[in-house]
Amino acid sequence: MDSIPAMNWVTNPDWTADDKEKARLVYFRRAFQLADIPEQFYLRITAGSRYKLYVNGIFVQFGPAKGDSTLWFVDQVDIASSLRKGKNVLAVSVLCYPTQGEQGNHSLFRFDRPRLFTEGLPAGEWRCTVERGIAFYAEEDGFSPLQIHEKAAPSGNLRDWQEADYNDSTWDKAVICGESDLPALLRPDRLVDRTIPFMERVPHRFTLPFTLVPAFSEVSFVLDAKEEMCAFVSLALSGGQGTKVELLYSECYVTNTGKGNRLDAEHGHLEGYTDYYTVLGAEREVYEPYWFRTFRFLKVMVRTADQPLTLHDFTYEETGYPLEVKTQVRTSDESLHRIWDISLRTLRRCMHETYMDCPFYEQMQYAMDTRSQILYTYAVSADDRLARKAIDQFSRALRPDGLMNCSYPNVNSNVIPGFSIYYILMVYDHMMYFGDWALVERYLPTIHRLLNFFEEHRTPDGLVAKVGGVNGKAPIWSFIDWAEDWLETEGMPTAGLYGPLTMESLLYLLGLERAAELSDYVNDNRAADYRSRADHLRRAIREQCMDGRGMLTDGPGRPELSQHAQVFGILTGTLTMEEGRRNLLHSIEGEGVTQCTVAMCYYLFRALEKTGLYEYSDRYWEIWRRMLADGCTTCVESEGYSRSECHAWGALALYELPSVILGVRPTAPGYSAFEVSPVPGYLRSASGTVHTPLGDVSVAWEKSGDNLHVSVECEQELEKRMSTK
Repeated sequence: MDSIPAMNWVTNPDWTADDKEKARLVYFRRAFQLADIPEQFYLRITAGSRYKLYVNGIFVQFGPAKGDSTLWFVDQVDIASSLRKGKNVLAVSVLCYPTQGEQGNHSLFRFDRPRLFTEGLPAGEWRCTVERGIAFYAEEDGFSPLQIHEKAAPSGNLRDWQEADYNDSTWDKAVICGESDLPALLRPDRLVDRTIPFMERVPHRFTLPFTLVPAFSEVSFVLDAKEEMCAFVSLALSGGQGTKVELLYSECYVTNTGKGNRLDAEHGHLEGYTDYYTVLGAEREVYEPYWFRTFRFLKVMVRTADQPLTLHDFTYEETGYPLEVKTQVRTSDESLHRIWDISLRTLRRCMHETYMDCPFYEQMQYAMDTRSQILYTYAVSADDRLARKAIDQFSRALRPDGLMNCSYPNVNSNVIPGFSIYYILMVYDHMMYFGDWALVERYLPTIHRLLNFFEEHRTPDGLVAKVGGVNGKAPIWSFIDWAEDWLETEGMPTAGLYGPLTMESLLYLLGLERAAELSDYVNDNRAADYRSRADHLRRAIREQCMDGRGMLTDGPGRPELSQHAQVFGILTGTLTMEEGRRNLLHSIEGEGVTQCTVAMCYYLFRALEKTGLYEYSDRYWEIWRRMLADGCTTCVESEGYSRSECHAWGALALYELPSVILGVRPTAPGYSAFEVSPVPGYLRSASGTVHTPLGDVSVAWEKSGDNLHVSVECEQELEKRMSTK
């Protein structure tokens, strides 16, 4: 078949059987001449699977945005500012993982060999070579979803390969990909333009404690970024041929008994992941790991051979989604201001080309996490671009059985039944904030299939049947929350060892209710059926999962009780308002009830609000006050299971302060109607500006006895849509 035109897809001719089994970097270079520097020079570029683009030695851009096996993104990059008159050189490093899903970054789809696509260049020829001196390794023996850290002993003849004056005459000529050599997904006519902005990059610099390391020496020192950071790191050095450098990235200090004060260097030690670099010994060289790194602390360990080493500079470029925060809130509780700060930092660190559960351990987009993160994004910025990408990507995660992968993009299977319901909530939230009729109509078929899975897996008594189990012991993981009582069952209520989970029935019920509203919005005829299913399910839960005291149990006929079941019983109307208030109070003040942790506090706070118990939010904000007291700069995954120091389902303050405490929330799709209904709880006063998709709403209130004095300012068009309480 005819070839794809030149300057589109190229690959390297040198690709061995061994290369196919390892993660590899392939370098491409291309020179061209310019008589004048244009004001704009747009280059379309993508790669299978990742690229980093340099123009005349300057790092310009990286990408593409994460795609999957059905959709691949292409970028349009303006490189004009890096060009010069005369000779210009593009240099592109392409990362390619093996096709086996477990052997590489789990969130990165990959192909049988590295390929580079460019469009918009003058005619010319690419040259390329494989860098076999940099190895990417699995950070853990078992579950290792990143595989981005390096054992690097780079080839000496490839030093400064990005620079314009580098001699690439010995490199191979790149091969133009013929149509038969190209996966259909990568055909130029199927590539999809990037739907999100490029990630921001903000420069920072460490102060080094010394610069010279003598020969035959071992030294180490710790650098403190002062906050959790996602950044590309760059270490400049010279001399010291054969020196071994280790860069250990860590979120905090840890003691032998666990985590306490994250800054306790006296009693604790740093744990994390390491890059290993063997120094070439050049007059000047730079080590820049390919992928961005996550760290608060960075421990540098140096072991020189028979030559001294000079450390010139250690810089890092902060990166992440360019979130533009336009909402600001102040309250009478000063601690909430600091909680807001660490929450905002957490959200930023967990927003990149996708939302992420955590930037340090997994960098995976999980549906439960993402639903909360999207709400927090709406509340502070009214930006839905990354949310739209997430909604679309999860729709592509739908399995033949009707469930979806709970994390996506993901080259491996990973299923949590209840997480499919959080997808429905994502679409519902977008409807309420933006009122995009076409979006709801597009993804409603996905929602129908999700709900049909649960309907097809109901017991004769009407509950959702036992469909999952303990992580690693069952093909499907019935995770609910990292509650301390459930740690031995990997976040699944222990009742799930014996039969169906009440929480999975309650989640299905919530999904039915929200799907009915979505169906109403686009005039879909399934709304009545969903409400009928919900009524039957609600009755089944009350009949089979309620004990003699009126508490919802964690499973039919089981004695275990959780705050979670009471919370979702309230949110779904399974419990009357009187029952819900009584049960929630018992879960707070009583004993023997498993407590919600950070992941579930958003839903707990909604139940507190709905039952008129919002003053108890003060008690639960103590979770975040303890984080601050322990030196955290981001929100932890869970107090009982504090593996990750940065989990954005904990950025709850970003929603609570503007949407509940100031009370600005949509009450009809697309903010066609909204309320300003502050919920003061224990607070005395609050003020601020909430940015909505239609403009800013400024609110100030003060409590005097039982009276709440509220003032609101907004544009006239918003005023017409507003109701106040």
